[in-house]
Amino acid sequence: MDAQTFWNVIGKYNHDTKAIQIGLLLFIALSISLSFVQRQGWMAKFALGIVNLFIGLVFFGVYGTEPIQKYFALPLYLASGAIFLYESRHSRSDTLHKPNFYQALLLFLFLFYPFASVLLGNSFPQMVTHIMPCPIISLSITVYSGYNRKNKLLLFLLTVWGLTGIKSIIFNAYEDIILLICGLYGIILLAKEIRKSRSV
Repeated sequence: MDAQTFWNVIGKYNHDTKAIQIGLLLFIALSISLSFVQRQGWMAKFALGIVNLFIGLVFFGVYGTEPIQKYFALPLYLASGAIFLYESRHSRSDTLHKPNFYQALLLFLFLFYPFASVLLGNSFPQMVTHIMPCPIISLSITVYSGYNRKNKLLLFLLTVWGLTGIKSIIFNAYEDIILLICGLYGIILLAKEIRKSRSV
């Protein structure tokens, strides 16, 4: 996929789904807020599951034009979304801790995503918004890192996509350096979980 095709897909998606994106962003914000205050710890995972499924089915399933979108990205997001939904039920009592310094920084970078896109010379609809593949994975890694119990397969899938942030140079999407930073953080989290499981 060349850079122009990449941005054309983004433009079409943003133009057609802007109202849905606003609704999903509000849903995520409410769910994460409720989880942070310990009232409904499972809700953040549930919301991330719904949004990852939406990205898979809509962004890649409907608007995707390339084989890599259909046969790599789509199943990755569907699997991530399904595991998030499973975890929201299976680990319902798990709590989401308030973010530490690094998690707070990554949350800020997620919120900064669209502003970074504008500063880089993009404008709506051909710009990165919050409800898009890379910002959602960035948010997913950041929020999931705050839970006590973590599914290693889910962490692996999120980290794999996080590391695709290296494409920021290929497609002139330098805002996706944020994704790469989150992917590197995902590697650290995954390594910790693997060490933890081996020490049990």
